Amino acid sequence: MEKITLTLALIIIGLVNGYLVQRWLARHYPLRHHLLLPKLRKSLQRLSMLGIMPISFVGALWIIPFNDLRVATLPFLGAGVILLGGLFGLLAARLLGHRGPQRSVLFCCGCFTNIGSLGSLTSFIFFGEQGFALLVLYRMFEELLYYGVGFPVARALRSENEGFEISSRILELFRDPFFLVAIVSFSTGLTLNLIGIPRPQFYQTLNNYFVPVGIFLLLVSIGLGLRFSSIGKYLKEGLVLSLLKFIVLPICAGAAAWLLGLGEIENGLPLKIVLLAASMPVAFNALVAASLYDLDLDLANACWLLTTGGLLLVLPCLYFLFSLF
Repeated sequence: MEKITLTLALIIIGLVNGYLVQRWLARHYPLRHHLLLPKLRKSLQRLSMLGIMPISFVGALWIIPFNDLRVATLPFLGAGVILLGGLFGLLAARLLGHRGPQRSVLFCCGCFTNIGSLGSLTSFIFFGEQGFALLVLYRMFEELLYYGVGFPVARALRSENEGFEISSRILELFRDPFFLVAIVSFSTGLTLNLIGIPRPQFYQTLNNYFVPVGIFLLLVSIGLGLRFSSIGKYLKEGLVLSLLKFIVLPICAGAAAWLLGLGEIENGLPLKIVLLAASMPVAFNALVAASLYDLDLDLANACWLLTTGGLLLVLPCLYFLFSLF
């Protein structure tokens, strides 16, 4: 219960603090807050993703045990869950009768999953550095798929006549400092691991602070963009996405991980990480895509809020499930 309480407390406090800062800026700087909020959000994200989290990635990947090569299937499982989520999002759009911009939003909400902040925080608190390291490995192809597939498909779905422009999106990806820093930190940690250099003792203490602080800053940055006005309008769509995110995808991902034998490694830790990651809510990137391509931002916001709020029920259920094996 302490781990569940700590996880939920950090998530709620981070989001609420971001939202309170948003409201304070709107009240005291009514003419400039729409300019100040993006700058503040980007500053927090840069501090976390370019300064704090890369150090944590290196330290976590440095100690991943590769005694069983089945662990190497985690990145491909992660990629498969992301793509499958997008396909289920399209199916949901078809069942709900949505086309054009709303279909594109539901694709984004199915595809983009918050394994970067919420997944990382939960894996670290539930399973420590080893769990966090396996989650970093699981999401190895995340950014490549988001920018190389997710965003181009979202744009193409907005209109029947637009192309995917995958090549230009991939070129943009390799100019993105967030992606480049993630690749460098991932490669560094993995290389140090494989060549057998022992990790310094202080690194564990460092990560015990860096991981929660870095993720907390990301949660505050997300809270800066919270909007509650659209939930009632798109309650049905949000509930369908919750069913997809919290039941359908975890069942598919868990079955695949079990068939690959991940439940037989380290007391089933890789299997638990797959189930946890596949149960995460809609990522904030869905709102970014909706804003970028003039889609239905209210629909994206409703799905994001409802699935994120659903963690209050999902995390205790996951922790109970993990205690069974």
